[in-house]
Amino acid sequence: MSQRWLQIRGDPSIRRFLFRQLRVNSAFDTNMDTVLSKTDHLLRERGIFHAKIHFSSGQVTLWSISDPYNYHVWLKDEFLQRSFASRFDCEQYPINALIPPGQVIDVLNMFRRLRLTDETVYLRSGSLNIINGTIGLNFSCDGSHYVNYRKFLDNGLYACG
Repeated sequence: MSQRWLQIRGDPSIRRFLFRQLRVNSAFDTNMDTVLSKTDHLLRERGIFHAKIHFSSGQVTLWSISDPYNYHVWLKDEFLQRSFASRFDCEQYPINALIPPGQVIDVLNMFRRLRLTDETVYLRSGSLNIINGTIGLNFSCDGSHYVNYRKFLDNGLYACG
């Protein structure tokens, strides 16, 4: 992906009622440390190159280097199991990944901030692709953003715009 920041405004009916809603803690919110550390481990050591965390609904969508044309959706009960990562073979971090392995956790920690900082405008889902360096964000206002990981880490918080 280029260095541009792509913002897409969502459904106006959702945006119109934005300030009448509040975030409700999900299973992923109450297990945030586990969700983020497990996702970091999968991306850095288990051959996952693209992960999308659906914080609101408690699911994770994963794309594996060994099966890149198929994604798999894992629900919170499966994903939060202690042995979940053992479903995937150990893999070296891809040499062609644009996101350096040490910055994966930085991206995930920014997801935490975007999810928990505001009760009205908050991150519903966040994705990262370590190969092309793209970060995807979907907010409670139904706004979406696609941005290069460097711009994402440098600019910090995004919102509905």
